[in-house]
Amino acid sequence: MSDRELLELAAKAAGIEVTRSRLEDPLNRDMLVENSVRNGGQRLGPWNPLTDDGDALRLAVALNIWPVRQYNRPTIVVQKGAAYFDELASEPIGDDPLAATRRAIVRAAAEIGRNMP
Repeated sequence: MSDRELLELAAKAAGIEVTRSRLEDPLNRDMLVENSVRNGGQRLGPWNPLTDDGDALRLAVALNIWPVRQYNRPTIVVQKGAAYFDELASEPIGDDPLAATRRAIVRAAAEIGRNMP
């Protein structure tokens, strides 16, 4: 699944209205959304939880999903609520644990969005 598809489904899950994609724009690489907290007071603002830690954390909190680093494998797992075994997505940590955590959160959110009507 492309980054654009992941972000659109994640936004759907969180009830975020995407106005326009700027992922192809090398200066922005984000989506324009209604009422972005990163552009307070403006109607539209940037949103990209794949690259912004704050956007990723707000997405996780909004959906009650939590990233957990597993002790027995180099993976970030995203769980729903407090159910330890309710794994929605996982991502290998690799060289950048922050990027892996953000991607795992977005993948979990996209899975939630995909299952919505």
